[in-house]
Amino acid sequence: MTPVYLDYNATTPVHPTVREAMLPWLGDRWGNPSSAHAFGRDAAAAIAEARAEVAALVGASVDGVVFTGGGTEADNLALRGPTVARRRIVVSAVEHPAIELPSRALEQQGWARAELPVDGRGRVELERAREILAEPAGLLSVILAQNETGVIQPVAELAALAREAAPEVLVHTDAAQAVGKIPVDLGALGVDLLTIVSHKLYGPNGIGALVVREGIELRSLTLGGGQEHGRRPGTEPVALIVGLGAACKLARSDLHEEGARQDALRRRLWERLREAVPSIAWTGEGAPLLPNTLHVRVPGADGRAILAAAPEVAASTGSACHTDEERPSGVLGAMGLLGRDARGALRLTLGRRTSEADIDRAAESLVAAIRSLTA
Repeated sequence: MTPVYLDYNATTPVHPTVREAMLPWLGDRWGNPSSAHAFGRDAAAAIAEARAEVAALVGASVDGVVFTGGGTEADNLALRGPTVARRRIVVSAVEHPAIELPSRALEQQGWARAELPVDGRGRVELERAREILAEPAGLLSVILAQNETGVIQPVAELAALAREAAPEVLVHTDAAQAVGKIPVDLGALGVDLLTIVSHKLYGPNGIGALVVREGIELRSLTLGGGQEHGRRPGTEPVALIVGLGAACKLARSDLHEEGARQDALRRRLWERLREAVPSIAWTGEGAPLLPNTLHVRVPGADGRAILAAAPEVAASTGSACHTDEERPSGVLGAMGLLGRDARGALRLTLGRRTSEADIDRAAESLVAAIRSLTA
C-alpha cells in the first residue's frame, strides 16, 4: 500500500492543472523568449503572464518579480545582490541554511552579524529584537514561516523596529513555506525582498522567484545576458516559469478554504496522537502556525526510529535539508530543546491530497510505532 505522504513542507507534487499548463512548453511550443520572431514572442508572452500571477499572489508589481533557479538562489540574491547603507546583517536564529550560510559568508567578508533569539515556541522575541535592532543594520532577513515547526514570525513588527534605527535598511523574508499556505502581501509585511519557491506550492522543482520592491537595485550573482532586466542572466526556462505561474494562480483560487481544510485535518491528527500518547508535545503550540504543519516531540523515543517502525507514513524528523544529520535540529536547539527533548521530533505536514482517511491511517501507524518503541 502506498504510504501516507505527510512531508509536504519538503516538497509538493506537481498539481494536474500546473502540469497541464506546462505540457505545451515541453513539446509544440519551444521558442526562446529573447527571440524577436513569433516563436520568441509567444514564449515571452507566457513568461509575462506567469510573472503577473506571481505578483498578484503576493501583492507585488509585475516588474519586481525576478525568476531564479529556486529558493536558495533567490535567498542568495537577496543577501548578496543589493547595495546596502552599512555592512551589518541581522537574521533570526531559526533561518533556513539558504539564509544562515550566506549571512555567515558575509560575516567572513567583514560584515557585522547578529542573530535574533526565539522563545520556547520558536518565535522571535520582540523585546530582545528591539535591543538588537536598535543598532542600525543594512540588511534584515527573517523567515516568514519556519520550515520545521511552521511557526509564523512577526516579520512586519521586526521590519518596523529595524527602520526605527535605520530607515534605509533593506528587509528580506524567506517566504518559501508561507506562500500558497497563508495570505502573503509584500506591502503589509513591510519588506523589500521576498523569496518564493515553486515546489512548495504544487509547482515544478528548479524554479523560484525573488520579489523586489520598486526602486531596489540588484547586481546579478552571475555574468551573462541581460535576462530578467540583468538581475538573473540566462535563457529563461519557459515551462518551469509557466508552471510557477499556474501554481500561484491555483493558490489564489482557494487559499483560505484549503488552509481551513488542512488545519482541521491537522487538529484531527493531533487529537488522535495526544489521546494515545498523552506525553506527546506539540512544538510551537500557542504561536501563530501554518495550517498544515504539526511538529511534535515524543519523550523517550527517537524520531527516526518511529518513522522506520511506521513505513506506512512518509514524513520526516525535520527539514529535508538536514535528513542526513544525526544530531537534533538547530532550530529546536535555538528554542532551548536539546538532547532527549529534541530526539523524538516528528514533522508531519499536510497538503492538498491529504484526506481524513489518510490522517486516521497515519495516526494508527504512528501510535503503533511509538508504543512498540516506548513499551
